[in-house]
Amino acid sequence: MRFSRGRNFLFRVPEGEELLGFINEFARKNNVLIGTVSAIGSLKNPKIGYFDEDAGEYKVIELTGTYELVSLAGNVSVKDGEPFAHIHVALGDSDGMLYGGHLIEAEVFVAEVFMQELLGELLERKPRENGLSLWDAVEL
Repeated sequence: MRFSRGRNFLFRVPEGEELLGFINEFARKNNVLIGTVSAIGSLKNPKIGYFDEDAGEYKVIELTGTYELVSLAGNVSVKDGEPFAHIHVALGDSDGMLYGGHLIEAEVFVAEVFMQELLGELLERKPRENGLSLWDAVEL
């Protein structure tokens, strides 16, 4: 699929907000249906996870305390008719240990977000037999 660049957004999420929900709501309010997301900052009590193929669901890892948001990378596409952000994070603790995975939820201490809108054909997540909601695979 080919896309062209749309609008760029650079914003700070208010302290205390739930990050993933805020990003989804920002995309919805600004009618961003396809795009990329990146961010830096600090998060409190984040929940991250990875997809357990055998169980067909995410294993949730609950972290307690404040973590440096070393990197946030993700995309926005459409799921169930609404903008949906799929985000992965790398989080550092006070000892420099790094945790990473799929962002499930986190309270914002500081979050500076860049969102790049993409324009083009609708990119939609659809439920698959493996338990994930994925885009259609590209045919070469």
